[in-house]
Amino acid sequence: MKSYRKELWFNIPTRRAFINITPQVIECLRESGIREGLALINAMHITASVFINDDESGLHHDYEVWLERLAPHEPVNQYRHNVGEDNADAHLKRQIMGREVVVAITEGKLDLGTWEQVFYGEFDGRRRKRVLVKIIGE
Repeated sequence: MKSYRKELWFNIPTRRAFINITPQVIECLRESGIREGLALINAMHITASVFINDDESGLHHDYEVWLERLAPHEPVNQYRHNVGEDNADAHLKRQIMGREVVVAITEGKLDLGTWEQVFYGEFDGRRRKRVLVKIIGE
């Protein structure tokens, strides 16, 4: 069995964003040479997420509104974590959206559904963060 590992780095200039990273993951798969196996893609920071869904701007807007209702950024003093910080909401948003995804690899391609894409979700940007891509298989 072969194994491949690569870190994707991001420095999102805004506090929150959803970035389609499917092309980068496909490039990692190409570099790996693996034709059958699994790809793990996970955020390596506690205020960021990796998830799979549709690449549609209305949905991304709905996520933003929904997440802000569930874990509003302000007032920052509503969170105990925010003593000296202001990112407690980002930790909660990450918990909702998830840390990682696993995608099957079949015949050298990501086995995604028709509209499925892999996303990096940033909830406390303006600094450098990474996503791990780990691919194992044959």
